[in-house]
Amino acid sequence: MELRPLGKTGLDVSALGFGAGPLGSEELGEEESDTILREAIALGITVFDTAPSYGASEARLGRVLKSLSAAERDRLVVVTKGGYGVDGVEDWTPEVIARGIDQATDRLGRVDVFLLHSCPLDRLVVGDLFPPLEAARKAGKVRAIGYSGDGAPLAWSLRYPELDVVECSVNLLDQEALGKVSQFAHGKGVLAKRALAGAPWRHSSSAYVDRWRIAYATPFVAGKFDWDELAIRFAAFAPGVSAALMGTRELDHLRRAVSAVERGVLPEEALASIDHRFTAHAEDWLGVI
Repeated sequence: MELRPLGKTGLDVSALGFGAGPLGSEELGEEESDTILREAIALGITVFDTAPSYGASEARLGRVLKSLSAAERDRLVVVTKGGYGVDGVEDWTPEVIARGIDQATDRLGRVDVFLLHSCPLDRLVVGDLFPPLEAARKAGKVRAIGYSGDGAPLAWSLRYPELDVVECSVNLLDQEALGKVSQFAHGKGVLAKRALAGAPWRHSSSAYVDRWRIAYATPFVAGKFDWDELAIRFAAFAPGVSAALMGTRELDHLRRAVSAVERGVLPEEALASIDHRFTAHAEDWLGVI
């Protein structure tokens, strides 16, 4: 698996990262969760993304991480988020940031990257949420800090010089963030979430189904690709992206995604077709929040 620098953080991440949101489901057993996480590590994935709002995800990821040797753990980059979800503390306050980092560290053993999770713009611009983030980084509690989200808050965060990393939507049907990243990232690491866009070719519940039906109403003839492969290779090799995140509970889906990324950049013909299908609607298809 190709390793890339996560911006200027000094951390390296695999081109494909694991989105651990699906592992928080109560429908998934503890043994199944452990198995897929260990397989991801064995396949060369080094970046794992979670959040306290993802059910049991942090706890399950933490259990596996704490079982690794120091050398094994040092190869990995663990990303979590916050700004909410601490008992007895008001959301989007400096205290919830500081305590959220400590809470995540207890669950995960160590946090490498801590992101504000879809923080509203009106709270970002006040500026009081950044001192506790910067203090945690200075104290060595985290290696890097940043923002996860889309739209106007993402654009603002990209311009804020003290943030090291952003996580934003990048997929076949959601590319607004790519334009912002190319203009304003200024060396920040970029994690591409929703890389499969919720697989609208399989799931009618995806937020991108309507876009999919419009953009891909005509056959995609630029090469022969499964939709999963086309989507993951597009996101993983999009300009400025450090790692594309994929969440799954299926070992087969995980292995196929790793194999797809190892095949590298999509052919020019395929990229041109993807670009044409999105840019025809780009003014209306803003980043999905």
